[in-house]
Amino acid sequence: MNEIEISVCVNGEAVRSSVPCRMHAADFLRQRLGRTGTHVGCEQGKCGMCTVQVDGEAVKSCLMLAAQLDGADVRTVESLAVNDELNELQQAFKRHHALQCGFCTPGFLMVATSLAQRGVVLSREEIRSEISGVLCRCTGYEGIVRAIDEYLRTLAGAAGHELALSEAAL
Repeated sequence: MNEIEISVCVNGEAVRSSVPCRMHAADFLRQRLGRTGTHVGCEQGKCGMCTVQVDGEAVKSCLMLAAQLDGADVRTVESLAVNDELNELQQAFKRHHALQCGFCTPGFLMVATSLAQRGVVLSREEIRSEISGVLCRCTGYEGIVRAIDEYLRTLAGAAGHELALSEAAL
């Protein structure tokens, strides 16, 4: 089998690995690196449960090959907790009962982390649109939307700046 040597930074750790040409990024993260918080659902990019950040953008890792990660900075859900303590986003999910079985939660957390990096507060309608690429079969989404809304507003307030509101949020 053809293999490719890659160098990637995963959750702040430099990794060099030889990977099969056709190995998906999700499989590389889970099987080779033990980042099992990256869940695999449909393997077609429809459910979003495998969402990770690649160079700051939320991507569905089942739609990428591991070889495409070469030179990238990758963050998985395992990067969110600090010193085994839930970060603010994870705490918001807990407060708003934004999970039930939890299988989709890593995907939502990684999408919300990418949204937060934009530095804008979105309307709830915009949040719903942004998270539409991650499917949940348990919660009905309202708790998820409330948690993300609270998190984005908390970040904007903590930044000490005037809230950067999207036009729809005004």
